[in-house]
Amino acid sequence: MTRECAPFALIADDDPLVRMSSAEILEEAGFRVLEAESVDQAVRILQANGNGIRLLFTDVQMPPSNRDGFELARTCADAWPDIHILVASGLVRPGDGDLPEGAIFINKPFSADLVYDRLQDLLPTDEQPAPLRQVFK
Repeated sequence: MTRECAPFALIADDDPLVRMSSAEILEEAGFRVLEAESVDQAVRILQANGNGIRLLFTDVQMPPSNRDGFELARTCADAWPDIHILVASGLVRPGDGDLPEGAIFINKPFSADLVYDRLQDLLPTDEQPAPLRQVFK
């Protein structure tokens, strides 16, 4: 799969170092990456590119917004049901109703191997970029 054909992933996290690390992990897995530093910016990116995005990888807490990553995940699932959702946090755990159906939660800090493992659980094989399918082989 050429880079031009690779699926898009959207990373939403207010921490630039976490975004950079997450982008590196997802690029190694075969995604082209879009980045947002807030829920509002992520929603704007989804509105502009939602039909081309295959994965949302979001943090939960993203100040200064009064909306969090759980709300972003639910908004994404409602408006773009074909986007797969991975939610991460080191401080907050999901409660009942926080995650949309099919979304997966991971704890921060996370390793590349954990992200790859969860992506393989989350994405149907035919939607996994070739590098992701080869990670653990």
